[in-house]
Amino acid sequence: MTSLNTMRYMGFTDKEDPGRAVKNDLEDGRMVFNETYKMEEFMLNTKWQDLPEEVQQRAVDCGIDLMLALILGSHGEQFQNGLRLTKYLKGGDLEIPGGEKDLSFMGAAFAMGHASNSYDIDDGHNSIKGHPGTAFVGGVLAAALEKNVTYKEYLTTLVVCYDLAVRAGIALQDHYNYLHSTGAYGAISTAAGIGRIFGFTKEQMKTAISMAEFHAPMTPVMRAVEYPSMNKDGVPFGAMVGTLAALDTIAGESAKTQVLEMPEYEYLLDTLGEVYEIMNLYFKPYTCCRWAHQPIQASIEIMQKHGIAPEDIKKVTVHTFASAAALSKIVPHETDEAQYNIAFPVAAAIVHGDVGYSQMCNAAIGNPKVLEMMKRLAFDVDPEMEAQFPEKRLAWIEMELNDGTVYKTGPYAANGERTDNVDHKWIVKKFKRIVNPFLKEEGKCAALRVLTDNLDEPVREIVADLNVVLQKYGR
Repeated sequence: MTSLNTMRYMGFTDKEDPGRAVKNDLEDGRMVFNETYKMEEFMLNTKWQDLPEEVQQRAVDCGIDLMLALILGSHGEQFQNGLRLTKYLKGGDLEIPGGEKDLSFMGAAFAMGHASNSYDIDDGHNSIKGHPGTAFVGGVLAAALEKNVTYKEYLTTLVVCYDLAVRAGIALQDHYNYLHSTGAYGAISTAAGIGRIFGFTKEQMKTAISMAEFHAPMTPVMRAVEYPSMNKDGVPFGAMVGTLAALDTIAGESAKTQVLEMPEYEYLLDTLGEVYEIMNLYFKPYTCCRWAHQPIQASIEIMQKHGIAPEDIKKVTVHTFASAAALSKIVPHETDEAQYNIAFPVAAAIVHGDVGYSQMCNAAIGNPKVLEMMKRLAFDVDPEMEAQFPEKRLAWIEMELNDGTVYKTGPYAANGERTDNVDHKWIVKKFKRIVNPFLKEEGKCAALRVLTDNLDEPVREIVADLNVVLQKYGR
């Protein structure tokens, strides 16, 4: 019997009637692609001055949030691996966030691709169950540095890349009927973002998108959930494939077709320039998998409300949805095992009252108090929480104290959801909290001024000024 995946790949769809497969438009048995330039022209022709004011403000906030991810990532081992990789690439004169200098365009893209998702603090989008911003920021910022465009042009490129990443992610996951995460659509949006900054023609943009989509790393994200490692969301390899696709386009390589040209996904392009997916993001307050954020928030708030100390706790039961319960619960030996884990970050939140760099770096994961608290945690799949997933990702906790007192919370959604109306103040508060281990208070304010004032300055000056702040006011 032909599988549903195979039928979709051959050009059949069950969208019109879920009970049967309906043959799509075929020509001589081949798949049909409607060759338009809708996405390519949107990527190339969108201008900052044409964006709604709220989109411009969100772009500034995303610029802050993604730079935060790069700064934090520059302190991680995965970034060091990325730097070691750059030794195989010809040097250049680019300076990247964190202070590394004299990198080539490819080296900068690869290094930042290794940094951006290193501590899992980057934005996400519920429709694709992944992280679009980190998917392309390495390659896009490297291109912006290479061409030394204005910071405003860099932010405009972020806006259009979010739209491509989300739309391509929806199409890929539906077409293959499998949860391919960030690296897959990251390759596509990286190639397109580089193409915009490099001044591609629409024909070159089509080639770059096609090549990146065809060769994109189809990251099996649930394997990383169950067996956490630096594989994670596949961001570094998505950045590498997207960067190479753009450079291969310049070299003269040709390519045709991409998933958004399939007739069943044309609808995803109908709202370009009307619905900006950058406005539909969620933002993460904690340095770990989003699916652990609900019990983290619930634990912190219930302990604050009732004045509970960690040593007062006998047991905590987390009632959540199945995918969250499937997260690793092993005692971690490195930060990636701690991030893609549900027991360790919840235990860290209970012990420390926060989950940031200081709680999730390699030096912190052997904390005996956190490891002891992990033993007091239990996890239960709640049918009501499961029934609402993935539209809602909810969890509640039951905390039993040593004196027999039991506290139960209501359902918690993760903080920073699209419906929470995240604004500039929220992003600033997050930035200051997360960079606290590295920057004194005056440095935090100075860094934010660099990333919000003078948007017409060249990107190289912005990054150089930021690195001066990090060095001058570093702890």
